[in-house]
Amino acid sequence: MDTHGGLVYYERMEDRQTASYDIAIMKAKAAATYRRPTRVFMELVNKGSPATATLPGAIASPGGVPIFVGGKVIGAVGASGVTGDQDEQ
Repeated sequence: MDTHGGLVYYERMEDRQTASYDIAIMKAKAAATYRRPTRVFMELVNKGSPATATLPGAIASPGGVPIFVGGKVIGAVGASGVTGDQDEQ
């Protein structure tokens, strides 16, 4: 994703659940637009802040990671198809 959450590049693996395709894109968009890893949303929800999950485009699952260069977000990547921790790696 670019800094505004616009899709720049997409690649998918075969033999993954169909939903994973859209989930990966949503994770990348959330990481780009909120400028933080999607793991942060999961941690906030787990700490008792369920309203976090209602933020527009927030995904409370690891796997969306912003890309920083020189301290600024230049885009983000997202992955889905295995566990959240594996997606984030």
